[in-house]
Amino acid sequence: MLKGFTRYISNKLNRKAEPRLSQKRTLSRAEHPISRSEIHEGALKVLYRLHKSGHQAYLVGGCIRDRLLGKNPKDFDVATDATPEEVNQLFRNSRIIGRRFRIVHVRFGRDIIEVTTFRGQAKTENTAHHRQSDEGMLLRDNVWGSIEEDAARRDFTINALYYNIADFSVYDFTGGLEDIKNRRLRLIGDPETRYREDPVRMLRAIRFMAKLDFELEEQTAAPIREHAELLLQVAPARLFDEVLKLFLSGQALKTFHLLQEYHLFGMLFPASYEAFKVNPTSLRLVEQALANTDQRIHEDRPVAPAFLYAALLWPGLLQIYEDLLKRGTPAFPAMQQAGNRLLQRQNQHITIPKRFAFPMREIWDLQLKLPKRQGKQAWRLLQEPRFRAAYDFLLLRETAGEATEGLAAWWTEFQRSDQAGQQQLQSQLGRPKKPRGRRRSRKTSQTPS
Repeated sequence: MLKGFTRYISNKLNRKAEPRLSQKRTLSRAEHPISRSEIHEGALKVLYRLHKSGHQAYLVGGCIRDRLLGKNPKDFDVATDATPEEVNQLFRNSRIIGRRFRIVHVRFGRDIIEVTTFRGQAKTENTAHHRQSDEGMLLRDNVWGSIEEDAARRDFTINALYYNIADFSVYDFTGGLEDIKNRRLRLIGDPETRYREDPVRMLRAIRFMAKLDFELEEQTAAPIREHAELLLQVAPARLFDEVLKLFLSGQALKTFHLLQEYHLFGMLFPASYEAFKVNPTSLRLVEQALANTDQRIHEDRPVAPAFLYAALLWPGLLQIYEDLLKRGTPAFPAMQQAGNRLLQRQNQHITIPKRFAFPMREIWDLQLKLPKRQGKQAWRLLQEPRFRAAYDFLLLRETAGEATEGLAAWWTEFQRSDQAGQQQLQSQLGRPKKPRGRRRSRKTSQTPS
């Protein structure tokens, strides 16, 4: 009974909060800087084939926004009145993906053009094509509509701009052009309702603020702190890619500070968030890692997601690891147990795929092996596939202020030196201390505990 009432109230709120579109504004070809020569060749093929087949075809979203801001778009998305099945029939190199939001991916080599059908407003409570949770979160949204309805269903005004391949004009239904001019980020419709429909919009707001250097409109910003916990409703697997988008935009450090300011970081990385309160060094490590990430992106150098996640999760891992050491657990088992416990908790918030989790844990494990440099161990460590990443992580720890006893400097010199210099560095270490204690007899060691 209570659930039914909650759904009834939610739907009432949604109806009240249906976005009101501003008067349509059109920019002719002469009034905007978007040129077909700057549009991805694959996107042009999609647009022209849809148009020649009798369908409406528009570039939409970030690619229009970025060109109006003088930036070079990376992605080109297409919106059309053709259904996913009709698009799929037109392009042999396409496939329909998604269930919650059905879209079509048209592949051109390694590049993918994403094609969406105009979405409309559901007229009834829950149907096979439109479904919401009792809290108002959209579980399925595949109701087709007009371009005007589609504009109202998009998230931010600056992303609801359409480039018409028929006459090369740009359409604005929500005041996005004015918001771009004023460098303002504004949700379409009632912000609280839109965040409930899809809590990831809160993360997108942070990303666009940092990436575009836009101010968040007051009404759009107001509900975020209060409703940060809505992120706990989002599928953890979905949040993995969303977090990468947050921190690989070239403004990772600024993004991190905004996530902290709006109380969102703790919803994504709870163990690290808790560790910051007791260990300021761990906070500096994450900030330094994100500053390094920004520098690499600006220098057009690659960033490994495994390394990024290793840094973001290290504060929580270190806290569990040190607690296990205090309880008497040996170092290597303690690191393994800490990793298991941390990921078990973390995967409830963000699922980290195994292809990234395994190298991430290797980076952590090597932090315990790097101090062991006597004999042939140093040369063996150099041959480890993750040595370079582990060494970079060690430098990061030292820069943040962790007590590493000059270990990073030693490894830096060891890599630079010739064989004679390496042997001299090793001779300065002395012999490793052997553990004291009576050796158990062979008979005793074979007795099960």
